[in-house]
Amino acid sequence: MLARRSLVCVSLAAIFASSLWAKDFAKPVAHAAKTYPAHDEHPEEKVAIAADPYDTPDKAKIFSINFGEHGLLPVFFIVTNDGEQPISIANMEVTFTTNNRSKLTPTAAEDIYRRISNPQAATRPQVPIPFPRDKVKGAITDKQRMEVEASQFAAKAVEPHTTQSGFMFFDVQGIAAPVAGAHVYITGVDDAKGTELMYFEIPLEKYLNAPAP
Repeated sequence: MLARRSLVCVSLAAIFASSLWAKDFAKPVAHAAKTYPAHDEHPEEKVAIAADPYDTPDKAKIFSINFGEHGLLPVFFIVTNDGEQPISIANMEVTFTTNNRSKLTPTAAEDIYRRISNPQAATRPQVPIPFPRDKVKGAITDKQRMEVEASQFAAKAVEPHTTQSGFMFFDVQGIAAPVAGAHVYITGVDDAKGTELMYFEIPLEKYLNAPAP
């Protein structure tokens, strides 16, 4: 009985700690995808997808992790379904194509953890993002792990007249000005009948050239 009570206490403590870590990170409120500068809209299917890079210190301060220091670029993805039927994004594939034609895919969570916990990641990346440099401790904390999990894009479907959002992280270490001239290509978005919609193409120059808010 005592062991069982101890196990329950430990479980409750873990849940409580997890809730505290989750509260530390607040994912941005997502608006309709077509309201973002860098987006692509399919009017006939009434589906729009936007990509919003978090490449400045002001935007990136929502994170406790300095992703720029580790050569990772967070991009906030927003998928809006204004149609009358749900769409599936379970098979959605995203490719970040840089100006020099490098094709990047979203970095898996485990690879993000390895990059953050690797002391060699403290070397200055060739990315002109003026983030303050933090000391790399050689291990990822539970808070950092929870932040990565809470921020990532995880939706598998988008119901009618709703929006889903989340971050994907791209390894841009060694790439100068990765956003300039880049395009994001998205495939694998299916309608309610399982038919794939035409691919989405998002030029990130629209983001760079947008008027300051």
